[in-house]
Amino acid sequence: MIQRLGVARKPALAVPLPPTLELEACYRYCEALVHARHHNYPVGSMFARSQLRKHIFALFAFARVADDFADEAQYEGRRARELDRWEEQLHQAYRGQFEHPVYVALADTVDRFALPITEFTELLSGFRTDLERKRYATFDELRSYTRQSAEPVGRLLLYIGGYRAPELHAYAEDLASAIAIARLIQDVPADWERGRVYLPAEDLRHFGVTEGDIASRRVSHAVGNLVRYEVARTRALFERARPIVDVVGADLAVELALTWHGGMRILDKIDSTGKRLFAERPQLGNADKALVLARALAWRGETLPPRTMHLMQRVLDRG
Repeated sequence: MIQRLGVARKPALAVPLPPTLELEACYRYCEALVHARHHNYPVGSMFARSQLRKHIFALFAFARVADDFADEAQYEGRRARELDRWEEQLHQAYRGQFEHPVYVALADTVDRFALPITEFTELLSGFRTDLERKRYATFDELRSYTRQSAEPVGRLLLYIGGYRAPELHAYAEDLASAIAIARLIQDVPADWERGRVYLPAEDLRHFGVTEGDIASRRVSHAVGNLVRYEVARTRALFERARPIVDVVGADLAVELALTWHGGMRILDKIDSTGKRLFAERPQLGNADKALVLARALAWRGETLPPRTMHLMQRVLDRG
């Protein structure tokens, strides 16, 4: 599920638990969880204000653990039970009781920014949807899914930046859904292996593409036409979200610009892959990440000395 937030699915990676539940150790654990996966955009980059970075890691670590429950092989047969337990711990954390390092950090973040529990429970509902639903008939149905599985994260990021105006939330929600849908297009064959097809059935039917084409990794002009359409519609969603970068302050602006440009860049790669999408997974390389960084800084009219640019590239390479 965290791939819906723009994070690549990989086998579960062992991140050792901190030796104590000391607050800063728990925040470092959250950071390690987030960095254990590759992203199309940086999470908690050095361009976010330093006082916000650890809180961003706490938000994404919460989703990372729940994502493993929903997707990783070791939880087969008990996924729903583990998600229920994770939600129970969420409610306990809101009452000041924590057993897991993610919740030690998250409880501090929640208290510091007065985050509503509804955003987290909505995310968990999105994870449960992946256990129950494997197909989407229309794009509207897919958007209903991303409203649960991705958009709460967009609102939470604004909350920790102190932004609560509804018009800003609408931009953040569109950005979160655009990132999620770009990832779903990128990962069609991998999701097929999990028994899921997120491309709307109405789109497959319109362009003459079948689930058999996905299963056989078919390369065809029909697939290319489908991909071109999916990319164009997702670009439009990114454009709806574009004003968010211009209206937030410096505390989050470059972070969100990196997210926007990272999403648009993976769409470029998907578009170039075109009819080979079912056979060849597009992804961002180091050159793409450097381009994303340059575009995000230029958008905000910011520049950095060469040495700092090199260090930032190393940060982006970490994912």
